[in-house]
Amino acid sequence: MITLLLIVLIRTLMFKPKKQAEIQAEPVSFDKEKAVEDLQAMIRCKTISSTNKDEEDEKEFEKFYDVLRERFPLIHEKCEMEKIGTRGIVFKWKGESDLEPSVLMAHFDVVSVEESEWEKDPFSGDIENEILYGRGTLDTKGTLNGVMQAAEKYIAEGFIPKNDIYLAFCGDEEINGPHAGQVVQMFKSRNITPALVVDEGGAVVEKVFPGVTKKCALIGIAEKGSMNLEYSYEGTSGHSSTPPPHTAVGVLSAACVKVENTPFKMKLVKPVREMFDNLARHSNFLYRMIFANLWLFAPVLNMICLKSGGEMNAMLRTTTAFTQMNGSKGMNVIPSEATMLSNNRIICGETTETVVERIKEIINDDRINLRVVTKMDPSEVSETDEKYDIVANTISEIWQDAVVSPYLMMAASDSRHYGEISKHVYRFSAMEMTSEERKMIHGKNEQITFKGIWQAVEFYTRLIRKL
Repeated sequence: MITLLLIVLIRTLMFKPKKQAEIQAEPVSFDKEKAVEDLQAMIRCKTISSTNKDEEDEKEFEKFYDVLRERFPLIHEKCEMEKIGTRGIVFKWKGESDLEPSVLMAHFDVVSVEESEWEKDPFSGDIENEILYGRGTLDTKGTLNGVMQAAEKYIAEGFIPKNDIYLAFCGDEEINGPHAGQVVQMFKSRNITPALVVDEGGAVVEKVFPGVTKKCALIGIAEKGSMNLEYSYEGTSGHSSTPPPHTAVGVLSAACVKVENTPFKMKLVKPVREMFDNLARHSNFLYRMIFANLWLFAPVLNMICLKSGGEMNAMLRTTTAFTQMNGSKGMNVIPSEATMLSNNRIICGETTETVVERIKEIINDDRINLRVVTKMDPSEVSETDEKYDIVANTISEIWQDAVVSPYLMMAASDSRHYGEISKHVYRFSAMEMTSEERKMIHGKNEQITFKGIWQAVEFYTRLIRKL
């Protein structure tokens, strides 16, 4: 026992923050007023993408293209522009070489809004106290603006990048549309293998890891998959005054309880292992002890996460969230059929097929039919090598007090398609976000500070120099 305690203690004391090279960041300059005004013009384009086509207006997308042409004339003049489908735009910025091309991504569609819940018109581009309000400011017109500002600035200065740079933007990301996949197929058909891809993803955030008080800059190196699974059961209808032992709703409810009470096994996949190895070193002694000795404390971590749920638990396993249930329309009528739906977020190494099979085993009831409504397998996992370091070092030049770390994205992005042609796909939204701001993404009163606008521009201005 004493030997075990000594091993744990020594490993904990050795689990210190990694030494970082001294950061020497040259100052960069750009037109800050233009950056704000251009993003404001983008926000005024109501580029809503929705499965309900009545909410979409193609004229607003055309208006957005007009804004890009008007605001970034040099990009349109000096770069080859190609339209992919109806909502894909790719600019090729010719570099000195085509051997290691990069792709800088963003999407310009936004989710729909309940305008009555907003304090300001979500598409007016209102500005107050150096805050720009509007749908898409964070997700992800702010990123697109950062890319375009940096490219326009460098073209005006006569700068030629070392390698070709592609600016790839799509307008159907929010509905998992086909355009990003079509762009990837275009690259593939032309034997273009990106050496580096950067898209939306993590940000500079606080209080995201237990015991860590420093800011954390999170780079997504993979995404979980997603599946909507429908469960249905056909029984016998009748009057609720003379019910059978189990109604259709009751049978499905029992299945729901079984699945919720049988979580998927914990898996320490590469993005999560590397996140723990980076962030836990900056935590307090107790958490450092746990994460430095997962060979011993993994069951403790598993138990804590299962009890608390939330983001940490979601990083460790495939999750199941039941979101819908339908039965009878009458309050005193037993339904002949009932359905329910779960949204499953699938961890790396598993597939929609393996998850369905596991749920069948857990339910163990042949009367219940399972139907996959939508599915998306987990993305490929990107390497954390010298290409990752390019992104990480650029972040450190701006946020010198932040801990930079890989992580596993819970949400999906267009960049998942690029795993087919690149091992270096990184997801980082280049701005600092509070927990309140993160909740505004897809929520009400979405907004970005002038500082956030400028941080995105500075990030891409610094990054492009390294590509």
